[in-house]
Amino acid sequence: MLKWLLLIAAGYFLYRLVTNEARKKSKDDKKQKEEMVATGEMVRDPICGAYIDANGGVTVRDGDKTYRFCSYECRDTFLKQLESGGREIPAREEKDAE
Repeated sequence: MLKWLLLIAAGYFLYRLVTNEARKKSKDDKKQKEEMVATGEMVRDPICGAYIDANGGVTVRDGDKTYRFCSYECRDTFLKQLESGGREIPAREEKDAE
């Protein structure tokens, strides 16, 4: 009987140890992400809301404003929304090779 109690107590102790570390890591990751957003190192995708690196990802320029996306699918959705809202997307100019 004493063996079972010790085994259960050891199992409970290990369970608490692992779950506490996971919770602590989750809080640290969230805090780090909030700091990166606050300093401008990360921006939010306007379509899906994912946070991405401010210097990377897929971009679309609209005048002076630059939109950043996590994927080409989000970018295409954004462009379709612009077109359906009455804004015309300018065609790409392809340079002729001479």
